[in-house]
Amino acid sequence: MHMADALLSPLVGGVMTAVSAGAAGYAVKQIAGDKLDEKKIPMMGVMGALVFAGQMINFTIPGTGSSGHIGGGILLAALLGPFPALLTLASVLLIQCLFFADGGLLAFGCNVFNMGVIACLFAYPLIFKPLVSRGMDKKRIVIASVAAVEAGLQAGAFCVVLETLFSGVTELPFGAFLLLMQPIHLAIGLVEGLVTAGVLCYVHSARPELLDSAANNAPIPIAIPMKKVLITFGILAALTGGLLSLFASAYPDGLEWSMEGVAGTAELEREGQVYETVSTLVESTAFMPDYGFAGDEEGSALGTAAAGIVGSGITVILAGGIGFVIRAVRRKSAAL
Repeated sequence: MHMADALLSPLVGGVMTAVSAGAAGYAVKQIAGDKLDEKKIPMMGVMGALVFAGQMINFTIPGTGSSGHIGGGILLAALLGPFPALLTLASVLLIQCLFFADGGLLAFGCNVFNMGVIACLFAYPLIFKPLVSRGMDKKRIVIASVAAVEAGLQAGAFCVVLETLFSGVTELPFGAFLLLMQPIHLAIGLVEGLVTAGVLCYVHSARPELLDSAANNAPIPIAIPMKKVLITFGILAALTGGLLSLFASAYPDGLEWSMEGVAGTAELEREGQVYETVSTLVESTAFMPDYGFAGDEEGSALGTAAAGIVGSGITVILAGGIGFVIRAVRRKSAAL
């Protein structure tokens, strides 16, 4: 559900960038208080890498000619807490935009809001947490995961439609676009919800303290070893990005499919200085556009695998680095 710049007016793109920046700033403030312990910093990097790799794998929605991929917001929030999760997912989206030309720079604020803010700051605390608060077992985890992911995706898809409406994208009439976006993302949400539940059920079996820590906004107990979980998810991220990504569905994702159903194309064009500027900037930074080697229009398997591994590695550095910097600044401020 990565929006391209052509779907937005500069005004809507600017406003949503400000909204998402405000949400990220609020998350930083919350973390800088007392809500990030040292054990979650490497988790931010590793889980960010897993979500990056997971988003490369589009799964087919049978009978539709469409596909979908995970958003990852509920998964991250359930393991890290909502505020570290939002910053981690924003890191993933920024890397995808700047280095892989996936999602526009003007649309970055919309993508963070639609996929991150809604899932992490609303769907997780309002739906997931209440459903598991009376006792976290595998049945409740499955129900909570599917319900929270579905709610987050439906709200995010609706926001996409609203953002194109307010941007004056006449090629995508509100009613027709809405009638395609909502049902297809309902199907995508079911798959993502089950994938999220599968990962969380594994964590519940291996290290239930992680889920309890996020749900109760508490630090992970010092005596709890994290090495096995970090290695497991690190290997899973590498395998997902470097191998499983080769088997991604070739069908258009839910947003592209809906656009084609309404406008007959998934690639709208917009002219203007703002669009030219952001396009030029992304072209200068995207060293592996469309998750492949630059100039490789066929999209080789080697290029896709390399993009998955490189992108996951960059995500580990950026997402983990954000947590480390916030932690270091907090410690320095406390010492003054």
